[in-house]
Amino acid sequence: MDGKAFVNIGEQRFDRLIEEKKFYIDKTDFIREWWETGSTVTLLTRPRRFGKTLNMSMVECFFSNQYAGRGDLFEGLSIWKEKSPDGDYKYRKLQGTYPVIFLSFAQIKASDYQKMAYKITKVIADLYERNSDLLAGNLLSENEKQYYKSIKPGMGEEIATDAIGSMSNFLRRRYGRDVIIILDEYDTPMQEAWTSGYWEEAAAFFGSLFNSTFKTNPYLYRGLITGVTRISKESIFSGLNNLDVVTTTSDEYATAFGFTQEEVFAALDALGYGSEKQEVKRWYDGFTFGTHTDIYNPWSIASFIRKNGKYDAYWANTSSNGLVNTLIQGGNPELKQDMERLLQGKEIQAQIDEQIAFHQLSGSADAVWSLLLATGYLKVQGLKQVGELKKKVYTLAITNGEVRSMFSDMVRGWFGGSAEPAYNNFIKALLLNDLDAMNDFMNKVALHSFSSFDLAKSVSDDDAPERFYHGFVLGLMVELSGRFAITSNRESGFGRYDVMLTPLDREKDDAYLIEFKVHKPLKEKNLAQTVANALEQIDRKQYEAELAAKGFAAEKIRKYGFAFRGKECLIG
Repeated sequence: MDGKAFVNIGEQRFDRLIEEKKFYIDKTDFIREWWETGSTVTLLTRPRRFGKTLNMSMVECFFSNQYAGRGDLFEGLSIWKEKSPDGDYKYRKLQGTYPVIFLSFAQIKASDYQKMAYKITKVIADLYERNSDLLAGNLLSENEKQYYKSIKPGMGEEIATDAIGSMSNFLRRRYGRDVIIILDEYDTPMQEAWTSGYWEEAAAFFGSLFNSTFKTNPYLYRGLITGVTRISKESIFSGLNNLDVVTTTSDEYATAFGFTQEEVFAALDALGYGSEKQEVKRWYDGFTFGTHTDIYNPWSIASFIRKNGKYDAYWANTSSNGLVNTLIQGGNPELKQDMERLLQGKEIQAQIDEQIAFHQLSGSADAVWSLLLATGYLKVQGLKQVGELKKKVYTLAITNGEVRSMFSDMVRGWFGGSAEPAYNNFIKALLLNDLDAMNDFMNKVALHSFSSFDLAKSVSDDDAPERFYHGFVLGLMVELSGRFAITSNRESGFGRYDVMLTPLDREKDDAYLIEFKVHKPLKEKNLAQTVANALEQIDRKQYEAELAAKGFAAEKIRKYGFAFRGKECLIG
């Protein structure tokens, strides 16, 4: 069977996917599970590219009266086979019986508030345009018809925030049933608002919109909201007490989004890739929803099949990852040290708050790890409750090989642009013990990169070298991970060294000890003295003790002092 022929990457319309008989793994049991919870409004978060939009289209096709009589779309799928205890196909009777409002904010990306507000009003105006036949006849009063015609792109906020609730009223009167409202990717504009600097204005707008749509709307029967993150209730969901929140740590709908290992392995067998199961697992497995492990990203699996079994970071490369990059690159030294551990395949511990408060992201490492968990870049390895207050402490790790590849590319990008050749050449000079080249190249890297590691407003000039140092160590890990064991800030002898490179092949490479120091003008007359103090510290505190214990002779241990003054660097 030629799997490539019928695997469609990125199709988000359920009806089209079924009609064209494309590759599809049955997720229709989500309809039953969601319906039977009875929740008035459900907020469901999953990482991007996990089939949220396709599943929302599936829900629309099932319930919307615009798809009445389209049971053929569900023929042979689990929801169509579902029976009540008396043998009745009860869900077949629900198909096509409700008015449904389906909106998506996935494309609402704007550099300022005015542009965002216009795009939102355009989405709402399109909803009214699709239902413009409501203007015919006497269903609406003349005043209501005038109001209807006022709904247009660029309308005022006071009109826009009530418009979805008003449409619910009109549809309720026309069809005699309360409406189901589906809002897909609700948080896309909110993330844009935070990164572009208009968070407060956006939060106020969406707070009013969601209140009138999902809280005070008497014509709402069921609401379903999807997104990547659970934004803090205080920000936009204030007072929405009927909200059932399902996140990646919840057990509900655990297998409804993403592919289970059983589903993936069955697909690989059917399409001729059965021999690749373990490598596919290493690259693409690792997502955990609730207590359900071994979840795979659908985008990566479909792309792997479509590309004839070629391995690549398909999912990780579908986004610029700009927010994640900014938060890690500008993070404090402790955050970068945790990132070092993660890149080494180790675990970290953090207190996770699934309610993402964007204003905390710049100052809280736990807030950053919470965001990375919600977005799928980290996975939960364990959970324990500590202290009298039973605080939840999660053990986290990088999700899989694909994500590790993405993080490696991200770190390389920190030294990118015109300085990228300089950084690569610095690594070569380091291995050749070429001090002149090392100094030349490192000054180019430092000049280019210091500002990138000085993103937080609270960072002082004294803090910047330490942030750069930890970013630099991450860069070493990325470039030399297959050649050296790289450790930093570890105890050895009588203190803590900054960086140690232990060669994997002792015949080929020497070991390295590197000490970073910031120039102290009151104690050191120049950078050369700062370098001398760094080297003296390596010897005085016997940092080479760990290497000596491993059998490295003194002549096989190279020692370097890095001295910084502003964006100037001297290596000796």
